[in-house]
Amino acid sequence: MERHFHERLDKLNKKVLEMASMAEEAIFKATESLKNNDTALADWVIENDKKIDEMENTIEAMVIDLLALQQPMAKDLRFITTGMKVNAELERIADLATNIAKCVLFVAHQPKLKPPEDIPRLFILAKDMVKKAVNAFVERNRELAKEVIQSDEEADMLRTKIQEELVKNYMSEDKTLIPRAISMFLAARHYERICDHATNIAEDVIFMIDARVVKHHPEILESGENDGK
Repeated sequence: MERHFHERLDKLNKKVLEMASMAEEAIFKATESLKNNDTALADWVIENDKKIDEMENTIEAMVIDLLALQQPMAKDLRFITTGMKVNAELERIADLATNIAKCVLFVAHQPKLKPPEDIPRLFILAKDMVKKAVNAFVERNRELAKEVIQSDEEADMLRTKIQEELVKNYMSEDKTLIPRAISMFLAARHYERICDHATNIAEDVIFMIDARVVKHHPEILESGENDGK
């Protein structure tokens, strides 16, 4: 019975990894569509979101089944409930990738605009935070989770810089560029929100490992305390 239970936990682990891979692919392809004004790729991201929604439902059903039939205790219970939270966060991340793709379609026939140089930096940071957050969950890696949480401030800074540059150098200077600048403005916001969701995953991972709530309590994270529960 116990062996069967742990096999099902391993299957949940693998499904979350599969979900993460799908979300990361959506981010990457949405970014490529933004860089290259590729409407076909944007359409792919939007259409593929249905598969990610289906995967979310599959993982949620697995979690409910584990909770209802196995009645896990303590550490295993935290892992299962965290898996459910990670699943939801990844679905939201994929939704944000879809929003970026929709920004591309919105300005498909508008004059081209060179993206602010910090857009690629924000994309790389978002993708890196998502990957690290998921790895922290799979590996039960506290330090990796902390790295993600500590990166969130940089994401906020980059988003602000991008939006300020768009207003100052594009929207105020040339009215014909306003629609595309707004699209970039929104895309920067979506990337920053992806980083927020990665941070949420990392905070949940720390709770899973240590049974400590660090959300809204950064002083706990900085103190280096470890209950080790």
